[in-house]
Amino acid sequence: MLEGLRVVELATYIAAPGAAGVMADWGADVIKVESPEGDPMRRFFDTIGSDQDANPVFELDNRGKRAVVLDIRSDLGREALKALVATADIFLTNVRSAALARAGLDYEALKAVNPRLIYCSLSGYGLTGPDADKPGMDVAAFWSRAGVGAITAPKGTEPFPIRTGMGDHVTSLATVSAILAAVHERTRTGVGRLVETSLLRTGVYAIGSDMAIQLRFGKLASTRGRREAVQPLANFYKTSDGRWICLLPRQGSVDWPQIAAAAGRPELVDDPRFATAKARREHGQALVDIFDEAFGSMTYDAAAAALDAGDITWAPYQTPRELALDAQAEAAGCFVDTPDGAGGTFKAPAAPARFPGAPNGPRGPAPKLGADTAAVFRELGFSEDQVAALTRVSAA
Repeated sequence: MLEGLRVVELATYIAAPGAAGVMADWGADVIKVESPEGDPMRRFFDTIGSDQDANPVFELDNRGKRAVVLDIRSDLGREALKALVATADIFLTNVRSAALARAGLDYEALKAVNPRLIYCSLSGYGLTGPDADKPGMDVAAFWSRAGVGAITAPKGTEPFPIRTGMGDHVTSLATVSAILAAVHERTRTGVGRLVETSLLRTGVYAIGSDMAIQLRFGKLASTRGRREAVQPLANFYKTSDGRWICLLPRQGSVDWPQIAAAAGRPELVDDPRFATAKARREHGQALVDIFDEAFGSMTYDAAAAALDAGDITWAPYQTPRELALDAQAEAAGCFVDTPDGAGGTFKAPAAPARFPGAPNGPRGPAPKLGADTAAVFRELGFSEDQVAALTRVSAA
C-alpha cells in the first residue's frame, strides 16, 4: 500500500516508532535512526530485571524497518541525517523541539533541505504552551493529565497505571492518520508541511464523548461499580463456570425484552420496577442482583447461545491468554507471523487494518542496532571513506 514512501524515524520508546511500524507493515521504507546507545526499548526487559532473550515489545513497533546509527551530536552525524532526510517523504520524531532546534534539525531547517518533506512531531504535550518541552510518557501525558485514568477508575479507587504502551499506540494511530492526510495534501500542493500530534491531545480525543459532555454541560457522571451502574443492562455478569460476559444493549429499550428472555426472566419486562429505562436506573441494584443470579445459574455456553438467539450485543470478557486462542481474533487478522531474523517466525499483534488482496503483515524482522548504516549511506552515494568515517564517529 505504501511502497515508494520513505520514512525517516528519529524516535525512541513506543508512540512514534509504533506509527512508523504501522507504515512499515503497509509497505513503506522506514529507516530508524538511533544514537550509538540505541533506542531504550531495546533494553525493555533489562529495565524490569528480566533475562528474556526475545523482546516482543520492541519487535512489535520496529519490525520491517532498516536501522542506522548516527551521532547527531556530531557535525558529521547531523549532516548525514540531513542527507537522508533529503531523500525522504516523511520525517517522524519524538525528540523534544528545543533539542531539535539546538541541533539544527527543527522543521524550518529540514524544510530547507527538502521542501516536500512532511515533518511530524509527536510529543507529550504539543509544540506550544508552557509545558511544550516537558518530557511526556503515556502514563503521564495520556493517562494521567488527559483524564483518561481518572474517568476509567470507579469513583473512590486509587490511581493505577495504564498497561504498557496503550496510550502510545492510540497516539501511533492518530499519527499515522495525520501523516497520510499530509501525504494526500502534498499530491495537490506539491509541498510538505509540519504535522503535530501529542499524547495529551490524543488522550483528550480518546475520551472525547465524555469530554464533550463535560465541556457542554460543565459536569460529568463518575464511573461506577457494577451494582451502581447508571445503565444496569450495560454491565458484566459471571456464569456458573466462572466466565464473565460483557452485555451491551443498544440505545433505548429495544433490546430489553430480548435480554430479559436470554436471562430466562421474560416476566421482568412487565415488572413496574423495570418497565422503563428510568425505572431500571432507579432500581438498578435490584436488577443487577437478579441478573447475577440468572446468569450465575447458566454455563457460559448456555448464556452465549441465549444472547445470540436474541441478536444481543455481548462479548466474552477475556484475558490476553484467552484472546490468543480466540478463533474470531485469528480470522479477523489480529495476529500475524513475524520473521525472527533466523529463518523462523513467531506470532505478534497485527497492525489495526488490513487490505484484502494486499500483503498483510511484517516485511521483515526488527533490525539490529545499526545493521543497515553502511548499506543505507552507500545507497545515498557516500563513498567508502565517508561511510567508514560515519560509522567510526557513530561508534565513538
